[in-house]
Amino acid sequence: MDIVVFGAGSLGSLVGAALAREHAVTLVGRADHVDAIRENGLSLGGELEAEVEPRATTDGEGLAAELAVVTVKSFDTAAAAETLATGSFDAVLSLQNGMGNEETLASGLEAAVLAGTASYGAILRKPGVVECTGVGEVVVGDWRGGRSRAAERVGDAFASSGLETTVSDEMPRRLWEKLAVNAGINAVTALTATQNGAVLETPANDLARAATRETARVARAEGVELSNRDALAAMEQVAGETAANTSSMRQDVLADRRTEIDAINGYVVDRAAEWGLEVPTNRTLTTLVRAWERGRGCR
Repeated sequence: MDIVVFGAGSLGSLVGAALAREHAVTLVGRADHVDAIRENGLSLGGELEAEVEPRATTDGEGLAAELAVVTVKSFDTAAAAETLATGSFDAVLSLQNGMGNEETLASGLEAAVLAGTASYGAILRKPGVVECTGVGEVVVGDWRGGRSRAAERVGDAFASSGLETTVSDEMPRRLWEKLAVNAGINAVTALTATQNGAVLETPANDLARAATRETARVARAEGVELSNRDALAAMEQVAGETAANTSSMRQDVLADRRTEIDAINGYVVDRAAEWGLEVPTNRTLTTLVRAWERGRGCR
């Protein structure tokens, strides 16, 4: 399959490197990373290993492929859709954090839009080198739910590259469950400078569980069947499996760059307001992270 990975950061580079073992891959990324890949190829180490030589470019305009995998930060989704619209793709898959990305892509593109979640741990160690810090699972499906032939084809392509992959016909629930996981882990670890496993211990556990429960409650108001018990089990399972990992939001804080708080805890706050629900833990976490961003001049 011809595949473009739009946003070759940590996760995008991991997925791109794995896919490049079996498919024709083009990575769209930052200049230093692209230059390193062009000169020495892309090295994937850690719990997954690959030495590959995908195409790499800083210019995402006018590209054509069977699939575009979008891995940019949520606040860059609209710009990504605008750039991808200058090219041609059969399907576009969002493997991003947060909610609302698929709707943004669908509103700007004619291609079939797929939603995805990825629980692989990834850190971009230096330009041209990415490390897999934890093996997880990729789940893909139509962003509105239901069966999708495009999703099945994409799932086969991912699985053939050695990525643990599931094709789902209930992506709305999967996305809300992932949001509940991220709402419980990301902001807490970013604000406390801790690794993911910290949310399993007192006192962070109480905070993480409260944010997760609030998210599940909003999901149910949105018509998605997600119980508190299932959401909490998912959050604590991910935290346990990635206990030594650094969350993506903490990585952003460490790098003094804007986070995806608006599409995670902030999204919970916004949707809760539509239903007249109180989500005090998510509101507090959102306010604190936004205050940090403004203090660093990255908001």
